[in-house]
Amino acid sequence: MQTVFHLIADDPAQRETALTIAENLTKDDSVEIDDIAIVAQADGIEPLTAGGNGSDMVESLLETGISVKACGNTLDLKDLAESDLVEGVETVPSGGGELTRLQSEGYAYIRP
Repeated sequence: MQTVFHLIADDPAQRETALTIAENLTKDDSVEIDDIAIVAQADGIEPLTAGGNGSDMVESLLETGISVKACGNTLDLKDLAESDLVEGVETVPSGGGELTRLQSEGYAYIRP
């Protein structure tokens, strides 16, 4: 199975919940997970920024093999550069496009 988590909210607790669920999924032996991705856009981009609230958790998730993707449109809107992101975060042209692509490939969509 494949799962994608969507970070879009301005609420730090909601973002932390999503990241925690992604982490817990890596430890769940009752399901066979082939891939986990996190796509962040709009106000959900905060944890993906170096030094941002939750960036330490993003670094930890990257180390477990979870792919983390930042919306390029959001970076432009928030005047952020790729160098402002946690090392290892990928940039995609649009968060919505990436979510659509992943779901068309069979990824389950989760947005806590």
